[in-house]
Amino acid sequence: MIISQTPLRISFVGGGTDLEDFWSLEPGKVLSTAIDKYIYVVIKERFDDLIYVNYSEKEVVEKISDLKHDLVREAMIKAGIKKGLEITTLADIPSEGSGLGSSSSVIVGLLNAFYAYQGKQVTAEQLAKEACEIEIDILGKPIGKQDQYIAAYGGMREINFLPDKKVTIEAINIKSKNRLVFGSNLLLFYTDITRQSSDILTNQKAETQNKRDILQQIRDQVPRVREILEHGTIYDDIGHILHETWVLKKQITEKISNPLINEMYQKARKAGALGGKISGAGGGGFLLLYVPRDKQNKVRIALKEYREFPFMLDPYGSKIIFNIRRDYWK
Repeated sequence: MIISQTPLRISFVGGGTDLEDFWSLEPGKVLSTAIDKYIYVVIKERFDDLIYVNYSEKEVVEKISDLKHDLVREAMIKAGIKKGLEITTLADIPSEGSGLGSSSSVIVGLLNAFYAYQGKQVTAEQLAKEACEIEIDILGKPIGKQDQYIAAYGGMREINFLPDKKVTIEAINIKSKNRLVFGSNLLLFYTDITRQSSDILTNQKAETQNKRDILQQIRDQVPRVREILEHGTIYDDIGHILHETWVLKKQITEKISNPLINEMYQKARKAGALGGKISGAGGGGFLLLYVPRDKQNKVRIALKEYREFPFMLDPYGSKIIFNIRRDYWK
């Protein structure tokens, strides 16, 4: 039996510039962090040659090609596994469409578990690259590359997407105690809205060239936030930057926000939040807020009808947390 644990993520600034429609013309840049909420993949060898997959549905098939779960199917093909396996995926989040990068965490976790099952140790770079190939190139999802890389690498990272298709990863050099202080000013609230990010991202891709100047402004906030994180001790300016970029992002397409999200955000701002954004593509999922500690109770009261999702920043990427293979005993 193998169990992989792969973090979900929140993105602070730069979102949208990880889409190929942007970085194929000029460098894209995001600043993201892993959080201590996870996707778990459990795989176990079967006595027979069937493939069992357990998620919100249950599949039992003889051939990989018969699997409806496209991520499991393509990850098995990529890793070179053909049969005789039971696969279960578990998540710490309430549903699909959360905006916390769950689908990319699933594919990274699947690949990590499948390789470990075969006794292979692979790098974070390989996991991220192959996850991108599956989601973007093979399955044709209209998504960017940041989720796969932060899921594989973990921690708090600046991720750069270059026109030659290279991706560079730089760790944010922030002391552990400062990371805790910064993280303690962040709150997540569930909007009770799920959505298909592909619908919003397809619309955003179509608007990329028309809104390129806005995306440039969003990307250019990354060095500002990084400077504060690495060399500052008071992080309130990041809250103001989040507000600035949220105002900008809503100009890309009207699908990024809606009246309910706008009302939530205004309530939070009135109660003391300095800034925030919808995590992920927008349209629903989780609302991320930067709130100084002395204002957090007021914000919680203002958003009392919404579920808070407590979290901490996580320094680790996808990892194997349980590994017992049959060949150990041979």
